[in-house]
Amino acid sequence: MKPGNSHETSDCKAVADVLARIGDKWTVYIVRLLADGPMRFNEMRRAVSAISQRMLALTLRGLERDGLVTRTVTPSIPPRVDYALTPLGLTLIEPLKAVGSWAIANRDVVEGARAKFDLANAGSKTVEELERKRGIVPPKNDAANKPAPRPFEV
Repeated sequence: MKPGNSHETSDCKAVADVLARIGDKWTVYIVRLLADGPMRFNEMRRAVSAISQRMLALTLRGLERDGLVTRTVTPSIPPRVDYALTPLGLTLIEPLKAVGSWAIANRDVVEGARAKFDLANAGSKTVEELERKRGIVPPKNDAANKPAPRPFEV
């Protein structure tokens, strides 16, 4: 990207917004479920047992807002609510399959890289912990410790 090119910057923001939606772990599960056809809320909830009712509702609402899912209420007692992928949502299935295939094909390489990183960094869990070990940020809740000056990086 060239400095000062706002068009490319707005494109990056647009891509980031879309990736935030479709890269969400629950979105992938829900799109995969709805790829087989419309489903009711509780059917999805049973199919993805790890998701909470609230998170499923938020994910479906976000997908609906982005035009990827439709919500159809059929008047009955009790009312029937079905969720289905829109034509736009259907176009997401192939890219998600491609990413899934890539993840499966490269799982061992990624796990090896993680193990190598963890070994080299003494099993640190977060970047913040790594920085704390290197003296870049003070430990949490310890205002007395001042961070070491950050070295110049080449």
